[in-house]
Amino acid sequence: MTSQKTTAAQQKAAKAKYKGKNSRSSKSGRWLWFAVGMGGIAIVSGIAGALLAVSWESTPLQQAQLSPQEEAVFDGDRISGNGLQFSQLTRPVNILLLGMSVLPPDVQNAPPESKNLRYQPQINSFEGLSDVMLLIKFDPETKKIVLLSVPRDTRTEIEGHGLKKINAANVEGGPALTAKTVSNLLGGVGIDRYIRINVLGVSKLIEALGGVNVYVPKDMKYRDDSQHLYINLKAGQQHLSGEQALQLLRYRHDELGDIGRIQRQQMVLRALIEQTLNPTTLAQVPKILNVVKENIDTNLSVEELVALVGFGSRTNRSNMQMLMVPGRFSETHEFDASYWVPEKRAINKLMSQYFGLEAKTEAQSSVPGRLRVAIQDSTGSDRSQLRPLIKTLEKAGYTNIFISKPWGQPLDVTHIVAQAGDGDSAESVRSLLGFGEVRVESTGNISSDITIQVGKDWFQNQAVFQNSTRP
Repeated sequence: MTSQKTTAAQQKAAKAKYKGKNSRSSKSGRWLWFAVGMGGIAIVSGIAGALLAVSWESTPLQQAQLSPQEEAVFDGDRISGNGLQFSQLTRPVNILLLGMSVLPPDVQNAPPESKNLRYQPQINSFEGLSDVMLLIKFDPETKKIVLLSVPRDTRTEIEGHGLKKINAANVEGGPALTAKTVSNLLGGVGIDRYIRINVLGVSKLIEALGGVNVYVPKDMKYRDDSQHLYINLKAGQQHLSGEQALQLLRYRHDELGDIGRIQRQQMVLRALIEQTLNPTTLAQVPKILNVVKENIDTNLSVEELVALVGFGSRTNRSNMQMLMVPGRFSETHEFDASYWVPEKRAINKLMSQYFGLEAKTEAQSSVPGRLRVAIQDSTGSDRSQLRPLIKTLEKAGYTNIFISKPWGQPLDVTHIVAQAGDGDSAESVRSLLGFGEVRVESTGNISSDITIQVGKDWFQNQAVFQNSTRP
């Protein structure tokens, strides 16, 4: 993709176009209110001019210089069309998002201010290991957004460097090699663009969005003087600042390690999506972008960025699905380090179902008896109170059921979580029970296919289940 720098003539033309839009403010105002009512795309046009001004009058968003060979890794076709005024996605688009946490030893030329300190501070760089990896699919055909988390410890082949943890790909070859590696892991899926955001920018971004309302699943306390990393969060529903949200996102000192952190990332992402994708927030996009632009490196053009933001604003929250690369923890002494070992068959199934790749293996029927169903209670019920629920499932053929660790967040509505991405099977369970809501995400028990996180609505249906399971 070509550089986002523009000539003086292009800048002048863009500013003239922006000025022309201001002269038609009353007409634009009518279109804006029509769009708010209809959920249409005119909201996007209202911020397009300001986004152009932010982009062309400051540091380009693409801060890395890719070689022609590296640029060729990404799909060069346009992903948006119809001009800036009504920019829209023209086809399904896959974006690779990398979250970077970089310390001075990770880079060749650390900033002078980071030297001669008694600790290792986070620095604004895009070198080093990628702490977070997400493949995001924006699909205008199905009107869905799919977020696939790739555990940083995934053991995979990095071209020219052997079998390593996948987060090392950025160290060895930047975003291009990372995109190649992710594509190879996921059956050859195409990757259109990349975004790298430094951890310093994540805190600024959440702060610019006004913080986030999220349930902290448990007390979290961690101290690392070597990095000045101090995490101190109390369990419960609360409004987190950007810095506090970053603590929640970075915490990984529990039995699930990085996988538990991915689950918390999905919780924060869903909370941010539900509270911020609205016309009020979209109007603040230029301001927000200006706050975080120094911490972002992307080969997305402004027009493409507008198209993605606009699509996200029009997507129903129930059409946002969050998955994780299927796999398992490596056994002790199995390898030279601890890894997330990917399961190829499960990956093929998931990529076929959600990313449109041709299935490489014969699909297996998700019959009830083969599904691993975990039950996580959020109501404080004892096992005997859940027995009618278990009996109903068993009667319908779900024989592989187990009680999992309770779900910490009190739920009003039961969540039926498609942990392995099998939304159809989760919907079948919901239909059988007659209550709850299906969530395609990876926040359930990692050993399950379906996790039932029991909410208060269970009490409203408990008597019905007790009567139906009596001999």
